Amino acid sequence: MSQSAFINPALLSWSRLRAGLSEIQVAKGLPVKPQRIRDWEAGRSLPTFNQAQKWASIAHVPFGFLFLKEPPAERLPLPDLRTVGGVSPSRPSLGLIDTIKDVLRKQDWYLEYLQDHDVSPLPFVGRFSTRSSVLDVVSDLREVLRIGGDDKQQNHDNYLRDLISAAEAVGILVMRSGVVLGNTHRKLDVSEFRGFAISDRLAPVVFINSADAPSARLFTLVHELAHIWIGSTGISDGGTHSDRDEEAFCNAVAGEFLVPQDAFRSAWDMDGMWTSNLAPLAARFRVGKWVVARRACDLGFISSGQYGAYYQQELQAYRDKEGSGGSYYPTASTRNSVRFSKAVIAEAQSGRMLLREAGKLLGIQPAKLKTYASRLLA
Repeated sequence: MSQSAFINPALLSWSRLRAGLSEIQVAKGLPVKPQRIRDWEAGRSLPTFNQAQKWASIAHVPFGFLFLKEPPAERLPLPDLRTVGGVSPSRPSLGLIDTIKDVLRKQDWYLEYLQDHDVSPLPFVGRFSTRSSVLDVVSDLREVLRIGGDDKQQNHDNYLRDLISAAEAVGILVMRSGVVLGNTHRKLDVSEFRGFAISDRLAPVVFINSADAPSARLFTLVHELAHIWIGSTGISDGGTHSDRDEEAFCNAVAGEFLVPQDAFRSAWDMDGMWTSNLAPLAARFRVGKWVVARRACDLGFISSGQYGAYYQQELQAYRDKEGSGGSYYPTASTRNSVRFSKAVIAEAQSGRMLLREAGKLLGIQPAKLKTYASRLLA
């Protein structure tokens, strides 16, 4: 007979709710009947040691936590710049916490890597502040990234790709994912956050929530780059109205960078339905229609209600046609950033890093590292 695990029933309930799981979901994963879950959480009976270990795995919590007297205090590892109804969200999801911790772990490694190679600080990080001119920041962004106002490609997907490549070329790690730690069963919630930035003079990082509509990711990228330029670290929700100076300023920079105000005002047609402006202006500025709607809202051409309804429509359309998430190697390079991946691969190929350590850092099976490296360098 298996030995019982003398866990704290309150920690079972806490870990399940923390992971956003129902009693039925946990029961199915173990597997046991849902009544058994209720009995354990009420302290009427105890799981076996093996069942408790499996519970910890399902709930994505260290096994030892289940034996604590009370739940540990958990805080976001980064400043929270999000606002919902004028106040900060009270409780971050486990997915957001795990994502930030993973990115910070990678950044810590990359910082040591850069220090070993005597890399100089990046001069553009924190060059401006929220008191600076938005136009000055936009101009400097274009100059550093070598992106002119007329350099955009034929569509917003190409423009996003080129901006990411430009950001990485100057030393910024750009990571994108819509799931937690590469686990397609753990989706990130775009209503919780759209991205975050970690401002560092050696290894700045931008993370974009790929669960968002594709055209919205372009705005998020520039918004987070603006955070790097003003030396601001934090998690963003990309809301149109924010009481936080950093968020309002970075929204203004992103809007002006993608769709200059003067050109937008002269191009906007006040006659007819406002939605009739979206396609032609998206083609003119080579951004997605969502960005045009966002800019129209920021500049007062449409209400926040109109913009919100349109955004939800775009997001739902994207979710309805969303595929399997792409092939393995391109997804891995997107999740880890190409610049970071190349640094890890170089250390592994030189023998200064074990293959299993490189695989763990990148979230890739060691046996696939060689193929991954050849794809990156192709």
